[in-house]
Amino acid sequence: MFDLVLKNLKLVGESGEFFIAINDGKIAKISKTPLHGDKEININGQYVLPGLIDPHVHFRDPGLTYKEDFRTGSMAAANGGFTFVMDMPNTIPKTNTYKAFKDKLEMAKSKSVINFGLHSGHSSFEEMEKILDLGPMSFKVFMDLESDEELDRIFKDISQLNGNPILTVHAEKQSIVRENIEKLSSDDDLKDFAKTYSYARSAESEIESIKQAIQLSKKYGNDLHICHLSTKEGMELAKSNDVSYEFTPHHLLFDNSYFDEFGTIIKTNPPLRETKDKVNVCDIDSDSMMGTDHAPHSLEEKNRGVWDSSPGIPSLETVLSLMLTEVNKSNLDFSLIPKIFSENVAKRFNLSGKGFIRENYDADLVVVDLNKKGTFDIENFYTKAEYSPFDGMEYEGAATMTILGGEVIMENNDLYI
Repeated sequence: MFDLVLKNLKLVGESGEFFIAINDGKIAKISKTPLHGDKEININGQYVLPGLIDPHVHFRDPGLTYKEDFRTGSMAAANGGFTFVMDMPNTIPKTNTYKAFKDKLEMAKSKSVINFGLHSGHSSFEEMEKILDLGPMSFKVFMDLESDEELDRIFKDISQLNGNPILTVHAEKQSIVRENIEKLSSDDDLKDFAKTYSYARSAESEIESIKQAIQLSKKYGNDLHICHLSTKEGMELAKSNDVSYEFTPHHLLFDNSYFDEFGTIIKTNPPLRETKDKVNVCDIDSDSMMGTDHAPHSLEEKNRGVWDSSPGIPSLETVLSLMLTEVNKSNLDFSLIPKIFSENVAKRFNLSGKGFIRENYDADLVVVDLNKKGTFDIENFYTKAEYSPFDGMEYEGAATMTILGGEVIMENNDLYI
């Protein structure tokens, strides 16, 4: 007998139906012949995938919890089918000292309803060396905030840390952004149009920043990863230099014409791109990763005009359905879903026992109904964000159950935590 048996389920890429037995939070057995447990759940022919893993969220905790906190953010994640998230360090205080990292780790443990990791900011070599003992997912560098000389030092320091940890970058070149903003914000014909923001933080700024990051990582041997990649040319640079990167749903599905419909609600960094420059769903391949860059703000902060509105889009509760909708439109192969949401992220960030449906792996799973149709409704979300460009959009395909360590924590939009 097992603690829990999921029966009559489908696995991506496999024929027929399966049983998954779970003991002590681990997958104990996968079988086509019937298994029995103290508790049994009939999946009724739906697909079971590895629990989703998001390498890029902003839960705003500590210091900005009116936007989101680790509890509400992790609840939103669970509702969206995620069982592991990685939180970014640009909080108050920044997560770039041993004390700040340790304090945030303890706070998150007390609040989070799913598993998590923390990215660290950068600081002195000595401070980063201490942070390594706490197991950061990476050291994050916002390249749009650093001078060229400072970036050189940061890349060098991180490369010399024990084990040469992953260096993740927000790739926008500050000198290009600054020059564009000075020109466009003083142009009376353009300065008040939301779309102008996408020209200020131009495709060129990302491309040149990626070139610089690759050059520095080659110089010092860094293990480089590019966050929220938004340009086709940037993607080609990353691919040709064997550098990993993540896509966001908004950069894949929207172009900058959507500023005309949504205004500053859809403002984010890097911004939405012109059609000629952007990445698309067809660019997703077997090496790709999805990262939501879930970044909530208050509604007031999102409506302060072109230049002063806060950049960020919440996506944890919409991203899986958005991609399953693309599957149902025949724009995306279903076999890529577990790769981009789980397998590739687990491998890239060295998450032992996660990301795959295998015996002895953690029983972190999500059940998806490919045929479930609906309309996104912000009122049914768990995030504190009161806005979403996806609100009111129809979808086909959704997470119907999230299982964490063998325990059901979400079923049909209801959380059991």
